[in-house]
Amino acid sequence: MKKVVVIGGGTGQSVMLRGLKKIEDIHLSTIVTVADDGGSTGRLRRSYHIPAMGDIRNVLIALSESEPLLTKMMDYRFEKDDESDVAGHNLGNLMLTALIKSSGSLMQAISDLSKVLKIKGEIIPASSQAITLCARMSDNTIVRGESNIPKYANRIQCVFYQEEVKATTEAISAVLDADVIIFGIGSLYTSIIPNIVIDDLKEALLKSDATKIYLCNAMTQPGETDDYYLEDHVQAIEEHLKGMIDLVVYANDILPPIVLERYIQQQAFPVLHKEVTHHYQIEEYQLLSFEHDLIRHDSEKIRMIFSDILKRVGKK
Repeated sequence: MKKVVVIGGGTGQSVMLRGLKKIEDIHLSTIVTVADDGGSTGRLRRSYHIPAMGDIRNVLIALSESEPLLTKMMDYRFEKDDESDVAGHNLGNLMLTALIKSSGSLMQAISDLSKVLKIKGEIIPASSQAITLCARMSDNTIVRGESNIPKYANRIQCVFYQEEVKATTEAISAVLDADVIIFGIGSLYTSIIPNIVIDDLKEALLKSDATKIYLCNAMTQPGETDDYYLEDHVQAIEEHLKGMIDLVVYANDILPPIVLERYIQQQAFPVLHKEVTHHYQIEEYQLLSFEHDLIRHDSEKIRMIFSDILKRVGKK
């Protein structure tokens, strides 16, 4: 079995995993950021000083092969205007919090829920610490907190942690054993890169002889990747990693004008590539869907494309 590791966070990673989990003859592991500090996740981590579990919950749902009712329950959110203590909280986040507090371990909590949900693959938090992501902007301003970074109207120079952060041993082992490592899909500076700036995880990535693939975002993200081309996305990953990407998978779909205009009004634009030659390979495919006038990567198209790619690549 080819060992495939996906590194990221956010809804994009979940979309990708829904496709990859259907590919036969691979062992799938996903390393998930725990730097989120917004919404229900942020409230729980501040109250209980535990790692962020929002992205982990999304991945649990994406990889679940259990009854739809269970995954629906995991994704249920209580009304924000409710006056109860659970107002605005996600039920899956509360379940993970309860399991973490009762077992004393994030990994044990994930393992317990993985059995209930019949997870296809392994879910590994990048760290078991409650960590705070920081960003240095182009004017040298430091912004603290993952949820605050896109709100600052400036170009991001780099992201980092001010405290010492240790990766989980499971994350390091998965990277060192991997045949293929895939970065994406997701917010560049707040979902993907937060994983690779953890020093010992970065060291494992540099030691790894796996083929490293970046599944590029289709659209720029306001406040985070304004005016970014494909090359800028890859450069940001490589500068933080201090290593090279081997292959970039790029969506070349023609975007419906009505849908595109809606995104442009929100200051989100298609990610284009501007250079002819690169030190990495670029493969272009039709990968998107436009249901409900939203530009999204399509899980089934990801399955079909990566079924072919994973047959052709592996350890170098």
